[in-house]
Amino acid sequence: MLLATDYPFLEVFWTILIFFSFFIWIWLLFVVFGDIFRRADIGGWGKTGWIIFVIVLPYLGVFVYLIAEHKGMTERTIAAQEAAKSSMDQYVRETAGGSDPTQQIAKASELLKDGTITQAEFDAIKTKALAS
Repeated sequence: MLLATDYPFLEVFWTILIFFSFFIWIWLLFVVFGDIFRRADIGGWGKTGWIIFVIVLPYLGVFVYLIAEHKGMTERTIAAQEAAKSSMDQYVRETAGGSDPTQQIAKASELLKDGTITQAEFDAIKTKALAS
């Protein structure tokens, strides 16, 4: 039976500290590996060298990579976020269909010809497209 006196508070605190330190290191390892594989400025041998360095000397390899490549990591992350944002913006523009009134009217006209929408719905779409 485990009693509170068998596992004092400082040992609990130390266990929590070790656990979170290990979790943070694992997270940093994923970040470093992700950055290494996403890099386009080094070739396969460079990537292999960094991976071997990080695997052979785990803590030192991760920290050296973070120190040596911090600026490049920041630039690559910002570029990836901007690309994701522009892709999402483009998707929203295409999905919303609010870009060009003539395209909206042409699509509505095709739907009217196919019998998908009624003349009243076509007129509403046309009015909305011309108003924007």
